[in-house]
Amino acid sequence: MLKPGKIPLRTTATAVAVALTLAAAVPPATAATTAGPVDGVWTTDGYATVLSIDHGRMSGYETTAVSCLPGFTARQSGPVGPGGRATFTDKDDDVIRVWRDGRGGHLSIDGSAGVRGLRRTAALPARCGRPVPKDPRTTFDVFWQTFAENYPFFAAKGIDWDAVRRRYRPQVTAGTTDDRLLSILDAMITPLHDAHTGIIAGGKPYYHLRPGTIMPTPDYDAKIKAFIAKRDAPLRDFAKGRISYADLPGRLGYLRISGFGGYTDADTYAANAAELDRALDAVLTPARTAGPGRLRGLIIDLRVNGGGSDVLGLRIASRLTGRAYTAYSKRVRNDPENPAGFTRPQPIRVRPAHAPLYRGPVAMLTGGSTVSAGETFTQALIDRLPRPVRIGENTQGVFSDILDRHLPNGWAFGLPDEEFLTRAGTTFDGPGIPPDVRTPVFTDEELAKGRDSAFDRAIALLTHG
Repeated sequence: MLKPGKIPLRTTATAVAVALTLAAAVPPATAATTAGPVDGVWTTDGYATVLSIDHGRMSGYETTAVSCLPGFTARQSGPVGPGGRATFTDKDDDVIRVWRDGRGGHLSIDGSAGVRGLRRTAALPARCGRPVPKDPRTTFDVFWQTFAENYPFFAAKGIDWDAVRRRYRPQVTAGTTDDRLLSILDAMITPLHDAHTGIIAGGKPYYHLRPGTIMPTPDYDAKIKAFIAKRDAPLRDFAKGRISYADLPGRLGYLRISGFGGYTDADTYAANAAELDRALDAVLTPARTAGPGRLRGLIIDLRVNGGGSDVLGLRIASRLTGRAYTAYSKRVRNDPENPAGFTRPQPIRVRPAHAPLYRGPVAMLTGGSTVSAGETFTQALIDRLPRPVRIGENTQGVFSDILDRHLPNGWAFGLPDEEFLTRAGTTFDGPGIPPDVRTPVFTDEELAKGRDSAFDRAIALLTHG
């Protein structure tokens, strides 16, 4: 699907399972009855997708050189706007916006940073009209080919994907069982240690983390939150407990963010953004951001953060700066035959919000359970002034939206296809964003002895400089 796969917390805190939802019936919506300005067939620039738009219905097709599988569907919601902009809504109430320009078209998804390019295509590829066999060999081929054409990090991780095919393809026969096929596909991607890769088979997710890190599950989050509330500060909760705040001695503030989604029962981007604004208005008040009583420092704790929407992270960043700056640049792999082929980097900007702004010192707490949108938010503050000090351990090392795909046998899987670039043109994919000050993060020893070294170091730095 085209929508961002960034751990909507309404279902799970794993980095993969959320994004891999099978497409189902489209939602009831106001559909167009006549052809609109974006009707026709479009190919995305990157993202391996062909879109067919016809009288208010959008259908996505997942393409490789060897396959074309039906993906998501959405319905036009509301009338066509200025410039021929049309808005579509899928079964999960995710909003997709499409519009034309002189060179082609563009697409944006609420909650995903950036705009995606579209180019006109005369018709659906012929293979999109042919059924795809569901046998194990075809399933293997679609899986391998999708990674071959879209995954950006084989070279960085020292993986020869052609060699992977040579090793595993002979093990797949017409009689290979589901259990055996799953074990083969899983073994192929395990060495990537990439939390944005995974498979869903029989409703169960199979995913992988960077070694030595802990997935930020709801149970783990609750355990750590209780530890912090008892040891460090009594917390005031917002956004269904995903955001917490405490005033600390010495005019310091503590802001804990466990995810960038799941703030409301509806869990749409619009509802979450409104709830986030209410939480930030309650925390970043005029008294805390200006005048003699303003905060002298702010701790932002992301050590257990399961990700979500990058745009919600940018929304928080906009309350922490008085000047506009570039958070990161985003590009997507768009040449199936060339792993070094990407779209032109698209700068993603942070702009000051029209609301009380906190512009003072920031200490950010991060660790291996800082995942996905938790990491893009961390990256979005690197060029903030004054520069935040990162304390703790490396983040997980996954930044891209998940390209969620389907297999002919009915399984689903996902993989990254984007890079989030620094000002120097590098990425943190793999090792994650390193701290400036390295301390233990929720180790067994720290928890057993009631220690929170990262928190204490942040207090010392913000108090004494």
